[in-house]
Amino acid sequence: MGFWWRPLGVLASVLLVALFLWAGWGWVAALGFLAGIQAFVMLRRLWQEYRLSRWLESPDEVDPPDATGTWGDIFYRLQKLQRRQRASRSELSNALEQFEHAAMAVPDGMVILNGNEQIDWCNPASRKYMGLDCERDRGQFVRYLLRQAHFLDFLDASDYSRRLVCKSPLNRELTLSLQLVPFGEGKKLLVARDITDLDRVDAMRRDFIANVSHELRTPLTVVGGFVETLADAPDLPRGESRRYFDLMLDHTRRMQRLLDDLLTLSRLESTDHTLKDEPVNVAELAHALKSEAESLSHGRHRVSLQLDSSAWLKGNLQEIRSALGNLVSNAVRYTPDGGEITLTWREREGEGVFSVTDTGEGIAAEHIPRLTERFYRIDRSRSRETGGTGLGLAIVKHVLTRHGARLEIQSIPGKGSTFSAVFPTQRLMSAPPSATVIPFPAQGQAAG
Repeated sequence: MGFWWRPLGVLASVLLVALFLWAGWGWVAALGFLAGIQAFVMLRRLWQEYRLSRWLESPDEVDPPDATGTWGDIFYRLQKLQRRQRASRSELSNALEQFEHAAMAVPDGMVILNGNEQIDWCNPASRKYMGLDCERDRGQFVRYLLRQAHFLDFLDASDYSRRLVCKSPLNRELTLSLQLVPFGEGKKLLVARDITDLDRVDAMRRDFIANVSHELRTPLTVVGGFVETLADAPDLPRGESRRYFDLMLDHTRRMQRLLDDLLTLSRLESTDHTLKDEPVNVAELAHALKSEAESLSHGRHRVSLQLDSSAWLKGNLQEIRSALGNLVSNAVRYTPDGGEITLTWREREGEGVFSVTDTGEGIAAEHIPRLTERFYRIDRSRSRETGGTGLGLAIVKHVLTRHGARLEIQSIPGKGSTFSAVFPTQRLMSAPPSATVIPFPAQGQAAG
């Protein structure tokens, strides 16, 4: 009843006045009054409709109409509805703006396609991965811009649970994972994610399993073959059986070294394996490594030690010894008989540098970036002959990374190589007061 009480009240008042006029001046006066009222109402209604029409045509430019009575209520409610719509539009605009800002920052490529597979919008990452530009390609059919057969088949399938793994059309080094997602009414969201690193890790995992299987298969085959031979021929001459046992022992030790290195890598990569710092006497460690090198060499090489710094290191002694020991053992294994191996500890521009220099065959430049990969070998047959597991430099890299250090490799084919473990300034320290300081030669003088 809230709406009707006012117009019904006005109508009752008009009829009451008309009755008084009819009673006093006759029906002509009453009809004239009613006709005048009708004309006034019609003119007022036309005027208010005109004002309403102007306002609705330009609600942001024309002031809202102001009136009394029923039209005043109508205008008030329309203004109230307009304010709600403006607030809702502002919220939607802010939400859309936030979405666009968020989508612009998302590292994945995002493309909104309408029902005709035309591009409505795309973020900057889509340019990097698919070569799409929001301003240039808006309204273009995505099929005309990305014409690879496997991508077109992917679009035709419209399978939202399926992912397409492919190379980027702009950069063949990038591997992308594409997925379609329903987006609004009749629209699709095409998402392109860079999975190059995941693909590389997966390839490394496959190579790792294949390499471990290969490395273990050979010694197991040899050991198994000798065991069968000994079982089938128990009366072999002592000398021949002794040779078989020695070969089995060598291959067993090779498998043991491989498993030890795998366990070491696993421990280094474990997030639970925290680094525990302790003072490391590098001079003492260098002397121990020199003795190990001479023991491994059996007099086949000239091994020297040069200490140009008395600095100690803060780090894990066992890990640092393992890393530097791998550099030393590699130098012994890959240096021909009669060659020279030099161990050096010095400071360079505030950093501590432990170097192992050999006069071996050297390494070609294209192999150096991959030397720290697991099981990466320049010459597989030679690596097996020398007893290497293919994991030594991978262990070195992990240990140095845990200590904030880095591995530098310099090599000239035919002349030799230098492997340097470079420790940052914050890892260097002076000898503790209670420590026994090993005397070292003067600058440039080698230690015997």
